[in-house]
Amino acid sequence: FFSLSMVEAALTALLSLGLLLSLAQHLWTLRWTLSRDRTCSLPLPKGSMGWPFFGETLHWLVQGSRFHSSRRERYGTVFKTHLLGKPLIRVSGAQNVRTILLGEHRLVSSQWPQSARILLGSHTLLGAVGEPHRQRRKVRARSVSPRALESYMPRIQTTLRRELWAWCGVPGPVSVYSATKALTFRIAARILLGLRLDEGECNELAKTFEQLVENLFSLPLDVPFSGLRKGIRARDLLHEHMEKAILEKLQREQPGGQKDALDFIINSAKEQGWELTMQELKESAIELIFAAFFTTASASTSLLLLLLKYPASIEKIRQELRSSPGLEASSWPECECDVDLSLEKLSRLQYLDCVIKEVLRLLPPVSGGYRTALQTFELDGYQIPKGWSVMYSIRDTHETAAVYQSPPEGFDPERFGPAWEEHRGAGRFHYIPFGGGVRSCIGKELAQAILKLFAVELVRTVRWELATASFPDMQTVPIVHPVDGLQVFFYPLPPSCGQEPETAHLLSVF
Repeated sequence: FFSLSMVEAALTALLSLGLLLSLAQHLWTLRWTLSRDRTCSLPLPKGSMGWPFFGETLHWLVQGSRFHSSRRERYGTVFKTHLLGKPLIRVSGAQNVRTILLGEHRLVSSQWPQSARILLGSHTLLGAVGEPHRQRRKVRARSVSPRALESYMPRIQTTLRRELWAWCGVPGPVSVYSATKALTFRIAARILLGLRLDEGECNELAKTFEQLVENLFSLPLDVPFSGLRKGIRARDLLHEHMEKAILEKLQREQPGGQKDALDFIINSAKEQGWELTMQELKESAIELIFAAFFTTASASTSLLLLLLKYPASIEKIRQELRSSPGLEASSWPECECDVDLSLEKLSRLQYLDCVIKEVLRLLPPVSGGYRTALQTFELDGYQIPKGWSVMYSIRDTHETAAVYQSPPEGFDPERFGPAWEEHRGAGRFHYIPFGGGVRSCIGKELAQAILKLFAVELVRTVRWELATASFPDMQTVPIVHPVDGLQVFFYPLPPSCGQEPETAHLLSVF
């Protein structure tokens, strides 16, 4: 009798808990259903708001890219959900994305999750809207102008070449994603910011920056052991190191000098009539690294991975290098002499340009961008209520675009050949790895130049083999990367012209 009573009590408790959870979820869904704009006759998009407060955030973190693709298959290219503490409309498809990107300041305004705004700061281009955004973009544009890019090229190419030779000297497989993160952080900190950091400082700051980025999309809960608290701790450490390095930089350099991106930003701001505060300089430095570090490391890893999967492209790049005007004097590849590549020389490598475009189409580092609806508007037959968050999806748009000449899921650089140029104007929102509109990535030319230089140095100086039995799965949150880091063996190509290959001890360039 006693045992039966215990069982009945347990069942009653479970049933009550189930009913309470069901009621809570029903009230949660009703709460967002009633938030629709009643002045608009259109319905809210289909979708699920998940559980109270948490929404579908846990599903998103666990499922990664599958979260969005599964809901897109179920609900269509415009659906609602609840992520990171806010109601969200997820948007894909060229026409839908076009409406969002060209509606900046009119239909929508840039809006990153609260956690990202806290960690990146209030003086960044990412968080600015309206006139402050226009002014900051104008100031930062000087740092990635053709003149600036040309000044970065020799040092970037030298760094890439020496890094690849260093990878060849590693006893065992190299974790490519970790290695490219270290490489792109050095490029960002030493070349773009002009900071004098030794190898130990670079490695320490790179790890700290990685912790900051990994917690950008955390729940906005500043409590012990939360992702946001970890991100804040990383941000404060970075600001401390950055302030010291920037002060040293400003003290040793002559006024008006323009040797790196930070110099261009400082001088451009002065020309606009204002002096940047130390806080603005620190946040600008963090933003530059954010733009050039993780995303470029992700794209570089994806480039190496896809060339490994499709080696025919390697030989096509080599053939183009052999026949390209201005490069044939090196008798490449029979002579492994150094080839200095300017922006003008890179622009002639059309097949290489197609390869880079295809890598960024198939595996764009960033999955999309956040906006907030400034007013209620229509999208694909649904209402987007004022105040709701909107996220346009780069990856989903690339995956579902019917405009490509070959299946979107395949790796085919030729899809960006002459036929692509014919319909590029009409279909430009089918390909958006750098976003679009007034908030398109300001550093896209720099990113593409680094990727092209990396590809050239790869095929010129090394060969590489997968160190695992199969290719790794790809993780997409917060930035696309292989789950195991991509384990690869690197071997130097035989040197010619009596040259000796650069060795690992030359890794420290500055």
